[in-house]
Amino acid sequence: MKIIAINGSPRANGNTAIALKTMTDELERQGIETETIQIGAKEIHGCIGCAHCATSEQHKCIFKDDCVNEVAQKMRDADGFILGAPTYYAGIPGTMKSFLDRVFYSSSRYFRFKVATSAAVVRRAGGVDVVHQLNNYLNLAQVVIPPSQYWTIAYGRDKGEVEGDGEGLQTLKKNAAAMAWLLKLIDQGKDSVPLPENEKRIMTNFIR
Repeated sequence: MKIIAINGSPRANGNTAIALKTMTDELERQGIETETIQIGAKEIHGCIGCAHCATSEQHKCIFKDDCVNEVAQKMRDADGFILGAPTYYAGIPGTMKSFLDRVFYSSSRYFRFKVATSAAVVRRAGGVDVVHQLNNYLNLAQVVIPPSQYWTIAYGRDKGEVEGDGEGLQTLKKNAAAMAWLLKLIDQGKDSVPLPENEKRIMTNFIR
């Protein structure tokens, strides 16, 4: 089994990386392979709503000059993933937003009932908003989100400060342990318990 961790921070070795490593270390301790991909400093187009990915072969995004299609494929192939981001004005960074809009618009159909979770790093406030924004992508993709003892947030501003947040790192570690448990549970049951029927979606627009 394999998990892809997405680092949405422009700082490859900052507090978000430490938070994600806390989680991937626990997953690897539980026998789950991990790969961390840092996308926060890359140049990534925003989604233009062209719907090319809805009809293109393998549902690829129309933009081919950045990392989105490549990373989306890794997330499709994996058993689950983690979304990690710092807090910018009580929100996720712009590059991460562009990345997630395109990945989930093109690939949500491949994520159904995978195991996925999110983690935010914050100096003081706004981290709950970031977790909520990240989880919006997860909920709409119908993934299974593992629990923990608190919101999956760690606190720190300067590089390494997050290591002083014992409760935050424990919360992330427990979340990763629950993720490993869910992965194993789903793997054990997938041959005997079928997935729920995926009915054709009914779309209702309130302005007609």
